[in-house]
Amino acid sequence: MQRDQIYSTEHDLVEEFRFDQSVANVFPDMIQRSVPGYGVIISLVGLLAEQYLQQGSYGYDLGSSLGASTLAMVGAAEEKRCRIIAVDSSSAMIKKCRENLATAGLDRSSVIDLRCEDVRDTKIENASFVTMNFTLQFIPVAEREDMLRRVADGISPGGGFMLSEKIGFDDSEQQKRMESLHHAFKRANGYSELEISQKRTALEDVLVPETLQHHFARLERAGFSRVEVLFQALNFVSMLAVR
Repeated sequence: MQRDQIYSTEHDLVEEFRFDQSVANVFPDMIQRSVPGYGVIISLVGLLAEQYLQQGSYGYDLGSSLGASTLAMVGAAEEKRCRIIAVDSSSAMIKKCRENLATAGLDRSSVIDLRCEDVRDTKIENASFVTMNFTLQFIPVAEREDMLRRVADGISPGGGFMLSEKIGFDDSEQQKRMESLHHAFKRANGYSELEISQKRTALEDVLVPETLQHHFARLERAGFSRVEVLFQALNFVSMLAVR
């Protein structure tokens, strides 16, 4: 696993964060060291796929990055004769995902349909389980409800939707506390103060977190009958919404 050192030296100008080749090369290390509980979240994807995928339906991994969630869904998809539609807008991430699928012996699998496109352009139909892990937060706030409504409309009754996001807090003290703990988590995983500061600057106008209450209300407006927290570690939350 290549170590993330993208922000280890001082940049004259910190550009907006992009899922380019440099990020794709180090993404497994980056997300493990930046997102508390990431391994648990991926395990939950597999468990939920087993529970919610329905025979002959589709599973969607929206914002599939290097395919961790897609790979977690494969076993249940094969058992229930489902297809997984894995979507990411970054060609660099899709390329690395193909390599990961090849390593897993799934590069020619008829179960997985890998697409390089914006998730906002993806037609969702006959779905029984959809994942969107740390993807909605990169979509403009004004477009998020329409995105979730299309997800809900494409999921069959009884189907499930897993949404994972970095969240914010209305209480300013809680917000400061969670940010401080998240930075401490990064330091404990070997990131320097310079790396933490420059990464924060790169993400400032790109990743826009919202409160858990905002997410719940939007999911309910989108058409989900039940929404609940599956898992939370600091300011990172996985939610389950049932159609």
